Amino acid sequence: MTLECEFSMVPPHEIRAPADQRIPFVFNSPHSGRYYPPRFLASSRLDAHAIRRSEDCNVEELFGGAVALGAPMLLAHFPRAYLDVNREPYELDPRMFNEPLPPYANAQSARVAGGLGTVPRLVGEGQDIYPGKLPLAEALGRIETLYKPYHAVLSRLIADTQRRFGYCVLIDCHSMPAGIRVGDGIGRPDFIVGDRFGMSCSDALSATAIELLQDIGYAVAHNKPYAGGYITEHYGRPARGFHSLQIEVNRGLYLNERTFEKHSGFDRLRNDLDMFLADLSSLPDYHFGMPPLAAE
Repeated sequence: MTLECEFSMVPPHEIRAPADQRIPFVFNSPHSGRYYPPRFLASSRLDAHAIRRSEDCNVEELFGGAVALGAPMLLAHFPRAYLDVNREPYELDPRMFNEPLPPYANAQSARVAGGLGTVPRLVGEGQDIYPGKLPLAEALGRIETLYKPYHAVLSRLIADTQRRFGYCVLIDCHSMPAGIRVGDGIGRPDFIVGDRFGMSCSDALSATAIELLQDIGYAVAHNKPYAGGYITEHYGRPARGFHSLQIEVNRGLYLNERTFEKHSGFDRLRNDLDMFLADLSSLPDYHFGMPPLAAE
């Protein structure tokens, strides 16, 4: 079965968009996909439950209020365990494949070393996905068929938004395990806001996001331990009008991590995020390098 056939019934990705885009924001949920192709499951040493350990469950629902505010949202239907679009296109682990990697592959990144490359080796707490090595053509096929089209769509959404409004704010939406701990007196954060240590967006965007979440009552960390992945780094060019911010939500706020079922906190969190997104998207244009409107 070809990759195209595997996604003939379920599209690899989806754009949820308002009839008319009203705000200069684009939302992205690259890890909430939960369609696991049967051939992939058959090739894995993990069962259909264990393989979900890396999934950002229901994140596209938590941030879904962005569409009603007037922003498009791109989301993957393929799972992160199958292909991770929050990586460089060819971050590949040579230990995973029967053949040598092409010379343009990045086999030395920390993410590859940790088993979390473009085609991941591990899920969750270090569980191997595959019982043996894969044909290199399998990885390259996923990159050509799924990764590159996904980024082509995301790039278009960002460019179209920047042309229309003069700038674009990309919010990259993720979830993190409930057991995450950080220092700085926070302990277990409810949210982590990542801006690549100030490189991917205006300071005002990061500061406002943190302040708004704290005002609601959440514990918020900044860049630790997640400063933003490839998407945040690659698309964040604030000097050119492209701002990118990663937001990680603690799964313990809304999910039973053992069963992957929502618990009673889901609706409250979604309502809080609706309010947060409405306030964040109201940030004045001059915070993004746009000149203020002249007085009449």
